[in-house]
Amino acid sequence: MSGESLESLLQRSGNTVELLRNSQVGAYVYPVVPSELSNWRSEQVGWQKTAVLYDQSHHMSEVTIKGPDALKLVSQLTINSFAGFAPNRAKQMVPCSYDGYVIGDGILFYLDKDELLFVGRTPTVNWIQFHAQTGGYKLETIRDERSPSNPRGKAVGRRHYRYQIQGPNAERVLEKLNGGPLPQVKFFHMDAINIKGRKVRCLRHGMAGAPGLEIWGPYAEGEEIREAVLEAGREFGLVPVGARAYSSNTLESGWIPSPLPAVYTGDRMKKYREWLPANGYEGTASIGGSFVSTNIEDYYTTPHDLGYGPFIKFDHDFIGRGALEKKAKGPHRRKVTFAWNPEDLLKVWASLLVPGEVNYKYWDIPNCNYASSSFDRIVKGERTVGLSMFGGYSYNERSALSLGIVDPDIGIGDVLTLVWGEENGGTRKTTVEPHRQLEIRVEVAPTPFARAARQGYHEGWRTRGTP
Repeated sequence: MSGESLESLLQRSGNTVELLRNSQVGAYVYPVVPSELSNWRSEQVGWQKTAVLYDQSHHMSEVTIKGPDALKLVSQLTINSFAGFAPNRAKQMVPCSYDGYVIGDGILFYLDKDELLFVGRTPTVNWIQFHAQTGGYKLETIRDERSPSNPRGKAVGRRHYRYQIQGPNAERVLEKLNGGPLPQVKFFHMDAINIKGRKVRCLRHGMAGAPGLEIWGPYAEGEEIREAVLEAGREFGLVPVGARAYSSNTLESGWIPSPLPAVYTGDRMKKYREWLPANGYEGTASIGGSFVSTNIEDYYTTPHDLGYGPFIKFDHDFIGRGALEKKAKGPHRRKVTFAWNPEDLLKVWASLLVPGEVNYKYWDIPNCNYASSSFDRIVKGERTVGLSMFGGYSYNERSALSLGIVDPDIGIGDVLTLVWGEENGGTRKTTVEPHRQLEIRVEVAPTPFARAARQGYHEGWRTRGTP
């Protein structure tokens, strides 16, 4: 990569936390897909009551890894076991730094012998590509970056379209598309179904607490497949979901989507920082919220924090293994949902209607996040006992919710305080207006929050964060 490196930028900036808390990157955008295709409330209801079509074709990056060392590479980068991993299977891949902190996560597809595909956010794709290029492996990579947030009128293309059909009626929609019963695909296994005379690859998945499939294929066929899905789903109440509602589905299903990649410190990570560009994700990402520390490592998370502790298997060598072996016995923070007190939250919106006063930090719906990675303080008495990391509103649950992590002594049902807004009137991020902070009561609740998701998810995936 050319130009200034991330390492040079960090050395020049002086303090990494100050750099990222004042980033000028702007709001995180789910690109290309329209904000709303009907209205975000009805779209949220669709994934619990009927069926939905998620268009995931644009907001994630992809990297295809081909060659005899493809499996060797990914196994050395992630906490997951590869015992029994074979073509037509997939897993949620969680790579860590040498110190055992999470860099990101995403889905790893075992497409064929010596061919894998990773789909997820850019930090993990960067980590994979770096090691593929510098590790002496016998393989090649094909990278497909997420679509631009602002294409400026230019045509947008990807290697693949990627859709999910989810919800209680998803199976009936898919059977109609397939022209008969679906193949009996196990959770996180792959097969193929028929759509408009085409064999379309599918992954058994479930983002809405009910069985569904993720399907993908050449991007040029995407519009034809999308229209076929909408036509087949019409009689079953299928709702296409826009970007605005899509970003909020994780509040009910319990996945924290944007941990800060733990790449900014550590001597063993220096070569990676020298490889990363200053103007890439890691150099421009923003940190938001009321939690303030001068030490960037205080914003790092472990797999245990994010509910991925059961994924850690010491049956293979991988980056971060030594550090995670030391951390294994704990204690560990754990993932929970915070249900926000309605009366307290109403004060935020009411403050917008008082002329001449500084309002509380704006709380947008259905997604209230205003930074790449959010960190709001969760307080018990004078002690910070957790962090709220991704928030918004569920029309299904009629509740403001956020996902986050808490100390081991915090229990389900505990009422804590969330500090909403940033210190001293706000940082210099473009998404932050002058505002006051407000203390908001939150009740600690299970993850996933939605009963359908808690009962419907495969044991061990998204459900492990809460006892």
